Order: sequence, then structure tokens, then C-alpha cells
Amino acid sequence: MSELPALAPWQQRAYDQAVEALTSGHFGHATLITGPALIGKRLLAEHLARRVLCLAPRADGEACGACKACSLFAARAQMEVAEVRPDGTPAHPWGHSTHPDLLFLGYEINQKTGKPRTEIVIDQIRALTASMGLTAQLGGAQVVIVDPADAVNWSAWNAILKTLEEPQPGRYLWLLASSPARLPATIRSRCQRLELRLPPRAEALAWLRGRGHPAELAEEALEAARGHPGLADAWASGDGLKLRREVLSDLDALQRRSAAPAAIAQKWVADGRADERLRHLAEQALQRAGARLDAPTVRALAACFDAANRARSLLQSTVRADLAVLEALLPWLPAATGSAR
Repeated sequence: MSELPALAPWQQRAYDQAVEALTSGHFGHATLITGPALIGKRLLAEHLARRVLCLAPRADGEACGACKACSLFAARAQMEVAEVRPDGTPAHPWGHSTHPDLLFLGYEINQKTGKPRTEIVIDQIRALTASMGLTAQLGGAQVVIVDPADAVNWSAWNAILKTLEEPQPGRYLWLLASSPARLPATIRSRCQRLELRLPPRAEALAWLRGRGHPAELAEEALEAARGHPGLADAWASGDGLKLRREVLSDLDALQRRSAAPAAIAQKWVADGRADERLRHLAEQALQRAGARLDAPTVRALAACFDAANRARSLLQSTVRADLAVLEALLPWLPAATGSAR
């Protein structure tokens, strides 16, 4: 059996907001759960799913932990998952978890390449709508979690509009998105919104210390992650901070013209971690812009920031990865940024 990790304080606040809506009967059929990547949207959704799927809730409405639904939910970790998402994190494929009325929609494995797809396609959405039209097997609620919803193919959304427009009692559709603006307005307008926000710095640091990170490392990681505790935790737990230092070293070499941008681009894509490096690059542009007052330098750094994020999007396309990274590096050359070092 597998127990859910406890909610972090900022996740708990969003959970309490959702529970209040559930208790008052104002929790809608479709909910758009938003917030930065790694902030805990999936964990929040699973905590909510455990509550609404329980067949014998406690007096306070929380899951009993003993009914058939709770037992099946607790065994969810045994379900087969896809290898990885394009960003390197684990991903559930489409299908039932160990609970027959808890369904996941995520990146599927491309049968031709054997790799995860980079988007959620219309056939998956059609399977979702068909499943939501069936009676819940345990006689209670049914929950479908789409993660990440901002990866759904634009044309595929038309297949789910009818489900959103004609909701059935006891059916919940939760869309998890780090970039909700990528969803069509027709979809966003039909969903309630539940947002996970970055917590106060002191709260984030306390949480990181509770995760076992030394104070100095927690401070460095949170500063690098611009106040994002989930990202700071991931970097402090692995080699994310080491990678950041390497990015800064390469950026310094680029601006000193002691390394060619094409050579750096090749290096950054060689181990498949170009997206992480580009994220550090974008963060560095923001950090330096915050310390600058002259408008030309700020504009130059804004161009660097935009180029890094544009390159991250291009990594999901058919464009050669090294060329996408090269495009992000060129605005950092001294001729483009002036003295923005």
C-alpha cells in the first residue's frame, strides 16, 4: 500500500479552498488547477481525488482510509507508468489507476518511436470522454486528471467541449496546467480555477529545511529558483545547482569570447538537459535585469530572457536542439548585451 505525501503549507491552503467549495456544494464539474511546474499540482489533485472517491468519509469529510475505494487508491503507486515526460519527470499514461474510477490522461508512449509523445492527442481525449460517459464502477464519484493539460493538442479540445458543457453529477475533470494561457479560452471559461501560488520566503525556507536541506544550501537553492520551493528542492536534492554554476561559467566564457556559442550549444544538448540549462539562462537574465536601471541594458536582457524561453519551446519541435540553444545564446554576446555582465 502507498500513502500520499503530506501537503506542503501552500498546497494545504489550496486544498482547504477546494474542500470549502466541495462542502458548500460549489465545487464545479471541471477545475483548472494552475501553478508553476513542480509546485505540487499533481499531489494536490490526488489528495482531492482520495477525498471525493471515498465511499465512507469521516465526519469531517476526509477519506476513511479503510473502504474499498480507499484501499484501491492507496495501491495506485503500483500502476504502470510511462517512462518519462519530455521534461524528465515521471508521467502517467492514459488509463485506469488501481482505482477503476480514477483515471489519468498524460503523455502516451509513441508506438513508432518507443518514446513519450510531446503532446496529448485527440484519440486520448476521445477515450477520456467515452470513459466519463460510463457509470462509476464502485458506485461513487469518478475523477479524471489531465496532466499536463497545457500539452493537449489544440484541435483535440473540441472533442471535450461536450463533456464540459453537459456535466454529469459525480464526475470530476481536473486539468493541471503550468501555462493555462495555452488552453483555449472556450475551455478556460468553462472551468473553475484553483491556483497554487509561491509561498512566502520564510515558509519556503522552513519547508526546505524540513526536507533535510542544510540552511546554506536551502538559501542558495531558493535564491536560484526565485522563491520556488519545489524547484529549489529538486535542485538541492540533485545536481541542479551544480548545473546552474556550469551555465554561469559558460555564460561568462561566452561574454569573454573565450568560447564559441556553437560549441557551448553543442555541449548543452549533448546530455539531454538543454531545457534545464535554458531555464537557468532565463533566470539569469531576470536576475541581472533586476539589478540594472538603464533602459538599453534592461531591453537587452529582456531579449535574452525571451530568446531562452523561445528556445525551450523549440526543443519540443522538430528544430535541431543545438540550433535552438544557439539562438538563445547569441543575444548574450557582448555586441548584443553591451556591459550586461
